[in-house]
Amino acid sequence: MTHVSPAGKKPDSSGTGPPEAGKALYGGKGSRRITVRDIAAAKERGEKWPMLTAYDAMTASVFDEAGIPVMLVGDSMGNCHLGYESTVPVTMDEITILSAAVVRGTKRALIVGDLPFGSFQEGPVQALRSATRLVKEAGVGAVKLEGGERSAHQIELLVQSGIPVMAHVGLTPQSVNAYGGYPVQGRGEEAAQQLLRDAKAVQDAGAFAVVLETVPAEVAGEVTRSLHIPTVGIGAGPDCDAQVLVWTDMAGLTGGRVPRFVKQYAQLRQTLGDAARAFAEDVVGGAYPAAEHSFH
Repeated sequence: MTHVSPAGKKPDSSGTGPPEAGKALYGGKGSRRITVRDIAAAKERGEKWPMLTAYDAMTASVFDEAGIPVMLVGDSMGNCHLGYESTVPVTMDEITILSAAVVRGTKRALIVGDLPFGSFQEGPVQALRSATRLVKEAGVGAVKLEGGERSAHQIELLVQSGIPVMAHVGLTPQSVNAYGGYPVQGRGEEAAQQLLRDAKAVQDAGAFAVVLETVPAEVAGEVTRSLHIPTVGIGAGPDCDAQVLVWTDMAGLTGGRVPRFVKQYAQLRQTLGDAARAFAEDVVGGAYPAAEHSFH
């Protein structure tokens, strides 16, 4: 598996070959999976690209057919798929099973598996063990882990071991208990400088990209201009190299209030509810199953 080397070096020449010349990440129809080398090439040519979360094979196949180049099997599954109140309870078993399903449902997208809370905080060796499981058992092309300077040693060992890493700084949801909620990060000069230090630390450790979550747009823009690896924004303004949303938020399936940064592109909760009620009414009224739905 290829990766972007630390300290600004070009990607190595091993693995799946060079990026397909002239092929855009979004909407392309390449004959192989997107790799981190393609992500690096997109940064060089100034191409913006989308990323969505996915948690099952069928949904992932829809996004893959739509041309989404990168999918994150995020620990956000805890909130929107498994019924937890936060991402903290998500386990390696859950991430591994769902990541494998997403890999099976896709052909082109780079699949990134999240390392959940408690799977890498002990240190680099634990992080390597957890990441290796996701690569071997689920077949992901990269992993993501939260933390800036504090996670640099974990990232460095994973990259040296051949596992591409997407970092995650700013608001890190696994730290919800320490934050006391989900506050905007990087406000004020000191906090903004710490965010920049975190982003540079993960870049120097070898991360091929870094998620910036819930930070002021101006700060995210400065970080993006300061790095040679792409930034992936979520609540981080328009200047990031890429943007990611939780798919249930994006498609209007999430109930209740969604974060300010979310734009809903459909209303699937209403659509599914209408379909369920129509089915129920047909059953109760005897309209379903009709003759054309029956065997004789």
